[in-house]
Amino acid sequence: MQAFHIHYRNTQGTLMRILNAVSRRGLEMPSVHAEAAGQNHRVTLLLEVAPKQVGQLCREWYAIVDVTEVRSAAHGHEQADAWAAPHPPASTNGSGQSAQAALA
Repeated sequence: MQAFHIHYRNTQGTLMRILNAVSRRGLEMPSVHAEAAGQNHRVTLLLEVAPKQVGQLCREWYAIVDVTEVRSAAHGHEQADAWAAPHPPASTNGSGQSAQAALA
């Protein structure tokens, strides 16, 4: 299980775009928790995903204009100090091909 913490500006449709990225892949969402976090909002999703899907989801969420931060951690290590570094919007695999080419 992987926990995703997504910070976003609460504009019309932003939360739905975040959730659609998961549902399009046919992933189950056993836990979804959305709340206000200061002037912005935060949603925490608990998902069973493969390592490749983690990168794909993070890139898709970063592509949403109102998403300000995406972090992920293995379930059970959800404290702010244990969060993994945010995934960059684009990545490369070991052979040097871009992740975009793998999606094609």
